[in-house]
Amino acid sequence: MASFVDDSAQVRQPLLQQEARTYNGTTTTTVTTTTLTRSETQNATIATVDLSFDKGDPSDNPMEWPDSFKWGIVLLLSMMAFVTTFTCISVVPLAGVIVDDLTPPPSLPAAAVVAADFTQQTTVAASHVLLVTIWELGEAAGPLLIAPLSELHGRYVVMNAANMLLIAATVLAATSTTVPQFVTARALTGLAVACNVLNPAIRGGAVSLVFLAPLIGGAIAPGIATMIADRFGSWRAVVWLAIALATTCELLFLTYFRETYKLAILRKKVVAAAAAAAEIDDNKQVVIKAVVDGEESDEPVLVSTGSELRKLRDAVLRPALVLCGSGVLMALSLLGSVAFTYFYIMSVTLPNVLQERYGLSSVATGWCFISFTLGSAISVFICNNSLDKIYIRMRDASKDGVGLPEYRLPLGVVGALCTPVAIAMYGWSAELELPLPFLLLSVLIMGTTVMLTVIPLMAYVVDAFGLYSASAMTGIIVTRCLMSTFLPLTTGPLIDNFGYGWGFSVFAAFSFCLAPISILILRYGAKWRQFSKYSREQ
Repeated sequence: MASFVDDSAQVRQPLLQQEARTYNGTTTTTVTTTTLTRSETQNATIATVDLSFDKGDPSDNPMEWPDSFKWGIVLLLSMMAFVTTFTCISVVPLAGVIVDDLTPPPSLPAAAVVAADFTQQTTVAASHVLLVTIWELGEAAGPLLIAPLSELHGRYVVMNAANMLLIAATVLAATSTTVPQFVTARALTGLAVACNVLNPAIRGGAVSLVFLAPLIGGAIAPGIATMIADRFGSWRAVVWLAIALATTCELLFLTYFRETYKLAILRKKVVAAAAAAAEIDDNKQVVIKAVVDGEESDEPVLVSTGSELRKLRDAVLRPALVLCGSGVLMALSLLGSVAFTYFYIMSVTLPNVLQERYGLSSVATGWCFISFTLGSAISVFICNNSLDKIYIRMRDASKDGVGLPEYRLPLGVVGALCTPVAIAMYGWSAELELPLPFLLLSVLIMGTTVMLTVIPLMAYVVDAFGLYSASAMTGIIVTRCLMSTFLPLTTGPLIDNFGYGWGFSVFAAFSFCLAPISILILRYGAKWRQFSKYSREQ
């Protein structure tokens, strides 16, 4: 609620924060306002605006849209999620071919050929890895930049802009003539955004569909990509296919998609009322009297165009503040980031292992990637069926009968302890050239253990950080993206110096050293969380 205080002692809070909720079909809007000084209120223009949706009017209220239209939006989002995943993952088994095609041979005197070859091999190896992992660096911009922009300007504008950027970046990749140009294009394709429109009662199925689409895309993209590249004799055909799919989705977005974010829709009413009262610029302020469900609020809302930049700045900085302000979160982000990175370490090494040591064709190599996806699906199934049961059992067994976020972690402990075994198993299978089914089984187990480490960790963060869970999750995602981009660069030197067996044993030892993090937080996390204001129990 707005209050009047002395000008010199005023402490400002974020401006115009609104929260729309729906209960039993009735939409209400809560408006939280900044602290206003007397002079600000006296000098500002006052306008009144109705911040309620008309009940039964589907024109601007997403909750009143027909179910068929809502599911159409969900299918469209799922299709775009599939296309984004296909675009990013399809080139993974083709990375070596792309780097070789875009790397010109050195034109040097004969005496310098040996040194040039060594330098070029090192550069090619690094380029091969970056080509696979660099899109994670672009993906880090999603929660930091795109998500706050969508909160300020709505889903429609930001999603269409992101889709067009995806198309432009993919065209850049398809027409690339150098490796740096292709790597830059790959970084831009990491940008993606999605939003949610369904009623809470049926939202679970919709979210499952949206998450299922990229899982399927990641499973079949490598196989389809290698088949197309083999059929047309060029990796560019795969990229042009991705462009065609993305363009089709964007045309559907432009013609079918509508704004789904309620606060963006309601904000238009605020801006329209303010514009009618006075011309808004950086030097002009307007105070809005909100009308919610027919009742005028006594809480004035300060409207200023300068507040949007402040909100964007706060949204970008907040995840770093939460991450650095919690030792528990920093430890878990390290554990989860390293675990997730093994997908990319597997991705940059599996093609060479299968083609050079097992003699598989590029098409067969692409379809072998499905092993990791199957392992991930197994882990998702285990977590969906066990996380809540374990939580309830531990809660009921506790002395006070109170559930703690730490009760989400037992499966994560199992995953953290089993991941080093899966990594060593994969490395030594390649080193000893064990039967192919054994190698693919190790990939499947790796997919299971990695996700078994990450999923409970995410559930724990949501429970432990409460109101700050979104910022905490963003901090973990950004850390994961950075780790996934650069840690795989160490794979080449390790394999060159120690071979697959001992090289991956180094990774296994590193993961084994991190495994106690989940055990310690399961045991002492409830006490350690109290040292951070972001996870402290109130």
